[in-house]
Amino acid sequence: MKTTKFIRKEDATNNWYLLDAENIPVGRLATMAAFLLRGKHRPDYTPHIDMGDHVVIINAEKVTFTGNKWQSQKYYRHSGYMGGLREETAEELRGKYPERIIEAAVKGMLPKNRLGRKLIKKLRVYAGSEHKHDAQIPAAIEVSEKKYIQAAK
Repeated sequence: MKTTKFIRKEDATNNWYLLDAENIPVGRLATMAAFLLRGKHRPDYTPHIDMGDHVVIINAEKVTFTGNKWQSQKYYRHSGYMGGLREETAEELRGKYPERIIEAAVKGMLPKNRLGRKLIKKLRVYAGSEHKHDAQIPAAIEVSEKKYIQAAK
């Protein structure tokens, strides 16, 4: 009888990937980032281990929405005080903090447990085209259809 091989967290290697968000819908970009963060593109994927890679997303201010979501999509945050609930549309949030749009979308696609909180720390989002992770030599991945699966391998 054969046994299933599980990778230990000490044996997992992490790569760095760069995604350009210019003129890409938020949902398509977020699913790709969550897929890479989770490590599902790897042949030795293990669901309960942090096998994912680091993802750097640039040009967050140039991301797009389909339909009328710039006015209808709402983002909520709470100060912790009574009556401290704040609501913003996607258009208002893009003007102040364009990174939060992508971060919220990716966070919603990760597991809601300790592993998900650990994985979201591997996501770096920048509003402009400059980032500070050149030393890690991130591999650029084209964001179109399902090509990113082959590019990540």
